[in-house]
Amino acid sequence: MMNKHIVIVEDDPVTRSILEGYLEESGFHVSSVESHEAFLPVFSQRNLDLALIDLNLPGKDGLELIQEIRRTSDIGIIVVTSRKEDVDKIVGLEFGADDYVTKPFNQRELLARIKNILRRTGEQGGRRGQEVSRSFCGWTLNMESRTLEDPRGKRVSLTTGEYHLIDTFSKNPGRVFSRSQLVQRVSNREWMPTDRTIDVMISRLRRKIESNPRRPSILITVYGVGYKLSDALPSPPQSHLREQMITI
Repeated sequence: MMNKHIVIVEDDPVTRSILEGYLEESGFHVSSVESHEAFLPVFSQRNLDLALIDLNLPGKDGLELIQEIRRTSDIGIIVVTSRKEDVDKIVGLEFGADDYVTKPFNQRELLARIKNILRRTGEQGGRRGQEVSRSFCGWTLNMESRTLEDPRGKRVSLTTGEYHLIDTFSKNPGRVFSRSQLVQRVSNREWMPTDRTIDVMISRLRRKIESNPRRPSILITVYGVGYKLSDALPSPPQSHLREQMITI
């Protein structure tokens, strides 16, 4: 974890100072800014590993910032906010955050979540020379770039959480995973019955990979249990068969 660069985007100077000091003591390189506008020069350096973002920012709010980051980057994002409503958490995850922590928060718990996301991101570097891609249902998961390619070869970016879900499913096609098991694999924390994190991520993934997200054929709901990746390999459209063969 040494030399990992974390940026704190928080308008409250007390919270910002406490977080900055704690993370620096934990061995991280830390930058801290108070707004969306102040974040942009730091982001332009392109050497960030994770961002802690408050939603209640002056000017453009945290959700707009998350959207802007996700257009070009897959760095880890944890929302740290006083907003406790489920709808805020769901929207934050929908916009591309990997985790959501409400204030007041336990510093050690936040540190554990930060390390978990960074560890999972860092695991990709250790895969070089090993398995670098995996195919399922016409799609290809690239473990080095942490991207998906559709049957035509078009790339689809993934958040950290989405990547680890697809990685888990594609290793085990046909296996049913409970929400509790998936939460452990994505964030290494316990699942609560009111926690909709996995449902939101599944919904987001379906919009990216399903031809009809309302009637999914790849990420299947097993009612009363959880989710699974279809172990069937659908036939590609004939008009794209040659192009897919060339890609493969």
